[in-house]
Amino acid sequence: MSLRNGQHYLAIPGPSVMPEAVLREMHRSAPNIYEGELVDLTDSLIPDLRKVARTQHHVAIYIANGHGVWEAALANVLSEGDTVLVPATGRFGHGWAEIARSLGVKTQMVDFGRQSPFDPAQLEQVLREDTEHKIKAVLATHVDTSSGVLNDMAALRAALDATGHPALLMADCIASLGCDRFEMDAWGVDVMVAASQKGLMTPPGVAFVFFNDKAAEVRRKMARVSAYWDWTKRAAPEYLYEYFTGTAPTHHLYGLRAAVDMLMDEGMENVWARHDLLARAIWVACDAWGQGGPLTLNVADPAHRSRAVTSLRIGLPYGPKLRTWTEQNAGVTLGIGLGMFEKDDPKGQGFFRIGHMGHLNPQMVMGALGAIDMAFKAEEIPHGSGALEAASAVIAAG
Repeated sequence: MSLRNGQHYLAIPGPSVMPEAVLREMHRSAPNIYEGELVDLTDSLIPDLRKVARTQHHVAIYIANGHGVWEAALANVLSEGDTVLVPATGRFGHGWAEIARSLGVKTQMVDFGRQSPFDPAQLEQVLREDTEHKIKAVLATHVDTSSGVLNDMAALRAALDATGHPALLMADCIASLGCDRFEMDAWGVDVMVAASQKGLMTPPGVAFVFFNDKAAEVRRKMARVSAYWDWTKRAAPEYLYEYFTGTAPTHHLYGLRAAVDMLMDEGMENVWARHDLLARAIWVACDAWGQGGPLTLNVADPAHRSRAVTSLRIGLPYGPKLRTWTEQNAGVTLGIGLGMFEKDDPKGQGFFRIGHMGHLNPQMVMGALGAIDMAFKAEEIPHGSGALEAASAVIAAG
C-alpha cells in the first residue's frame, strides 16, 4: 500500500516548489503584449530584481534556462579565441566551461574536486602568471548544484584585485540567488547569471544576466554579438518586445511578479536567514543519521555548504532504495546524485540531494526529513537515531 496520496513534495534542487500565489497569477488568459498592464508589470520587475541581486546595475531577461544565460553572458563579452579561467567545484562548473568551448573560447580549468571550495590563493597565483592578460574572464560558480559547494565570490574578487588583473568576474548564481547571501556590487562581481526555477520560485523558462558598467564597456567593444543574445536593448528597451527580442513570456512574468513580491515582502535579509536556519536543521539531522550508518554530507565544513541544496553520499545499494521508497511511499522526491560518480558507482546512484530552496518552511523540511527517516527504517538502512529531534530543536531555537 502506498501512502503518497495528497500533495507531492518535490524536494529536488530545482524546479523548486511553486507558491500558490505564483500559480494563481499565471492562471489567466493571454494579455495584450503591446500596451497596458503587462508593460507596466515588466518594467516594475527590473528594480526589484536588482534588489534581489544587490546591484545598482543592468538586468537583461531571456526566455531561456540556465544553460541559455550561460551562453548569453559569454556571447556578450567574449570572442572566439579568447581565454577564460574556470575554477570548478562540481558538474556545473564544467558545464559552463563546455558552453564556452562550444563558442570557440579557450578554457583554463582549475578543478578543486567536488567537496571543497575554490582556493583563492591558488587562483591568485594563476592570475599572476597570466602576465599578458590572456584570461578575459573568470567563470565562477557561486553554488554548484551537483556538489552543494558554496564558493566565496568576494575572496575571488580580492584575488583579482591583488594582481591588478583586468579579467571580468562572472558568477553563476542559478542555484543560489534568493537562497544564499549574494552581494553583486559589494563583492565586485561584473556579470551574474540566474534563472527563475529555484530561489525565484517560478517555472523554468525565464533567466537573467546581470552586468555592470565594466562588462557593458566590454560589450561595446565586441565586433559582433548575435541579435538574440545581445543584452544591449534587453537592458534598456523602448518597447516591451525588446526585453525579449520578440514575444514576451507573458505568464512567466505574472508568476515572477508574484514571486518577487513575496521576496520583497519578506526582505532579503530574512530570506537568507530562513534558508540558513532550515539548512542547518537538515544538516544536523543528516549528522545524526550518519552516526550509525553510511550517510555523509558531501561538504564537511558547514561554512562551505550552500543554503539551497545539500548533497549526500549514502553508497550502494542504499541510494536508489532510499529515493525510491520516499517517492513511492511518502510522496517526496529527492534529487539524484548528478555528476557525483565514483569508481564503483559510475552513475552516482549512491548519492542524493535535498533541495531546500525558495518556497520553504519548517513543516515542509520536517516532512521531508520524516520521509527520509521512514525510508531508513523501511529499507533497513543502517542509521543513527535522534535526527528528527535534532532538526526540530534547531528550528525551535530559531
